[in-house]
Amino acid sequence: MSTATRRPDPVEEYVSELTAALHGPAKAKSRLVEEMRGGLLDTAAAHAEDGASEEEAARLAVREFGTVEALAPACQHELTIAQARHTARTVALTAPFLLACWHLSRAGDTPWQALAAHLALIATAAAMLAAATLAATGTLARRLPTPHRLPLAVAWAGTTASAAMAVATLCLTVAAALATNWPLLAAAGILSAATHAIVATSARACRRCVGLNLTKPVRG
Repeated sequence: MSTATRRPDPVEEYVSELTAALHGPAKAKSRLVEEMRGGLLDTAAAHAEDGASEEEAARLAVREFGTVEALAPACQHELTIAQARHTARTVALTAPFLLACWHLSRAGDTPWQALAAHLALIATAAAMLAAATLAATGTLARRLPTPHRLPLAVAWAGTTASAAMAVATLCLTVAAALATNWPLLAAAGILSAATHAIVATSARACRRCVGLNLTKPVRG
């Protein structure tokens, strides 16, 4: 006995395609996709109340929303801002750890310790940009438009900060091998390596989001 093959739900097909097209922080992306699904279901329900069949109502809802290619740029722009905020927050929270590494290493007189100390200036500059980004995309965004290039600046500031943390890790590791207070410097190196991994991951995600925004600009 043959069984009828259930046709794919147009709404779920649309949502799946949109989900695959978007990149950004998991929570923000999930919330955005759920909002799109809710809007589609509400629109489909309105058509069903007007007498359309369930499948026809779903197709009409999808048609009214427009193609994924047309909708994705606006959604991706929103997620890119969310990712920029996430990266900025990550830099703002982790940069102090590099400053702590500088504080632990500044008493030394080796070139490696001196270089690690100077790298803290990069972390300071990145932290200042991160704080400005959080302000520009938060409360101030209600009054002033978010600068178009701000997410790109955050992405590369995070990349620069993560590179500084990686070099600081190397410097502190070498300095620990040459210094008498090596446990302290080794701990600072481990701390710097951990912050590098966190910042590098977030900065890489931010660069990817920015790249999608540049290839698919928002229409308007």
